[in-house]
Amino acid sequence: MGAATAEARAEGTGRAFALLLVITGAAGLLASWVITIDKFKLLQDPGFTPGCSLNPVVSCGSVMESDQAEAFGFPNPMLGLVAYAVVICVGASLLAGAAFPRWYWLTFLAGCLFGVGFVSWLQFESLYRINALCLWCCLAWAATIVLFWYVLSLTVRRGFLPAPAWARTFLDEFTWVPPVLHLGVIGMLVLTRWWDFWTS
Repeated sequence: MGAATAEARAEGTGRAFALLLVITGAAGLLASWVITIDKFKLLQDPGFTPGCSLNPVVSCGSVMESDQAEAFGFPNPMLGLVAYAVVICVGASLLAGAAFPRWYWLTFLAGCLFGVGFVSWLQFESLYRINALCLWCCLAWAATIVLFWYVLSLTVRRGFLPAPAWARTFLDEFTWVPPVLHLGVIGMLVLTRWWDFWTS
């Protein structure tokens, strides 16, 4: 019985979850790729204006030129190119029938936790320090937030991460609620931060 339970926990997680990993990974990878290309163009030509620089608020160029855009000494999207590619690989592996053990999912969750923490810091910096938004960054933010909550839900529901029974039940029935609430809070912060601009 114990071996069967361990095997079940290590099995793939369903086609829908695997597709979600591929989609969120692809969205993040696309955003990282476009930002990286625009960053190189900006380095070659300081007068270059990224296509998503639409107005004083939605200004990708302002974000790309900030110190926060190179938090680790190199352009942030280069980190995204690697991280989101890994997410796509995990999703594709699940679609192909791969099965991963508990330690793998906990390591993957740790990476997602780092990702959502990093984008939360970038959100704060973008709204209250840089005072500008990058649409491609927003796409990466959304992908990371959805990815984190669904991976967290999986690890809790499968028993990989210890949690009370009510949490497992809630996440089993309402997995979509935490990411929707999280994205809703970010949306409200963006709306209120530039309320005068949006309504003028």
